[in-house]
Amino acid sequence: MNTSPCSFRTATPQQLAQSLRLARDYTLRLFDCFAAAGMDAPARVPYLRTINPPLWEIGHTAWFAEWFILREATSSHPADGNGNCLLTRGDDWFDSALVPHRSRWTLDLPPAAQLKTYCHEVLDRVLDKLAREPHDDAALYPYRLALAHEDMHGEALYYTLQTLGLAAPHDLLPTNFEPKPGYAPSEIGFTGAAFELGAPASGPGFVFDNERQPHRFDIKPFAIDSTLVTNAQFASFVDDGGYDNRQFWNQEGAAWLLRQDRSAPRYWQRDGAQWRTVRFGQLADLDGAEPVRHITLHEALAYCAWAGRRLPTEAEWEFAAVSGHPAFRWGQLWEWTATPFEPYPGFEPDRYREYSQPWFSSHQVLRGASFATPARFISPRFRNFYTPERDDMFVGLRTCALPR
Repeated sequence: MNTSPCSFRTATPQQLAQSLRLARDYTLRLFDCFAAAGMDAPARVPYLRTINPPLWEIGHTAWFAEWFILREATSSHPADGNGNCLLTRGDDWFDSALVPHRSRWTLDLPPAAQLKTYCHEVLDRVLDKLAREPHDDAALYPYRLALAHEDMHGEALYYTLQTLGLAAPHDLLPTNFEPKPGYAPSEIGFTGAAFELGAPASGPGFVFDNERQPHRFDIKPFAIDSTLVTNAQFASFVDDGGYDNRQFWNQEGAAWLLRQDRSAPRYWQRDGAQWRTVRFGQLADLDGAEPVRHITLHEALAYCAWAGRRLPTEAEWEFAAVSGHPAFRWGQLWEWTATPFEPYPGFEPDRYREYSQPWFSSHQVLRGASFATPARFISPRFRNFYTPERDDMFVGLRTCALPR
């Protein structure tokens, strides 16, 4: 899979306008799924460290667009925006840098109808301003940033439906993951080469701060799977006692496993000799051909140890993804890599200062995309990042051969 030709990174003002409308409609449609389940106020949503109250999510995404576009903020620092929020207490409610996660369940937020009106009002003003902007990277930067931000929060709302066991709209459910007829998974060998890791310095369009600066990286020869590890492959690890055999788990993974008392991936349930899984609140047969998903980094590393394989580094993954090799298939699920999330040489934070910098060293790099990622967002250069114990995202793995 390659970057969409209508990537938000290089979108024209007209393309941005259409995408911003689609993103806002999508966000509100997902919110309606929570509202239908009675979760239209923070107090009605169970507290979990991995989610936000959906009502806070929609207010935050609109506030973010207002802050960077309408209020022309030069950074995410509270002193760097202009004017007042359209909501009297909007800054106090929706600035994620100032509002601790736990407190988002106790905020005295306006009712859903009022926040939806705010979402529409911000979008209308954004589109009016966008219509007067030139097709210039500097002028369009805040619009592209706001669109990317809403797309990421939209995907978070999507996997929150799974986390809370709620139904997703039927037309948003993933299609069958099975490979097309005639396609056989394989191992792809790459020879060593000097590689420029990161977004090209001379390229046009939007770049996330953690993708800079591009730098030379020497890739040693490696062999990588063309596709992700499937449910059937992972089930072999489980059935072979993989969760009981501590030799497959490193120290961090063993400690996590002890706290969880887990014997299979999240959402898997044994039904006689078969495995079933919970998908958006419904119990379904586990399709062996689908990529395994909802696994932690700890489980991914344990599987690799059992299989005599390893995770790819993010440099190897990016090298394979940009190579154009027709057999390298990606974009169905996010993929764990072996690389901790660290800044590239010469890193400097962009206007959204809290996007990357606070998470260096404590998070792990994921690459790819998922079925819930909008096509306009997908890029082989994008560095996703989560803590190793997270398994609520749509995340799986692929493996590499061990060095000889």
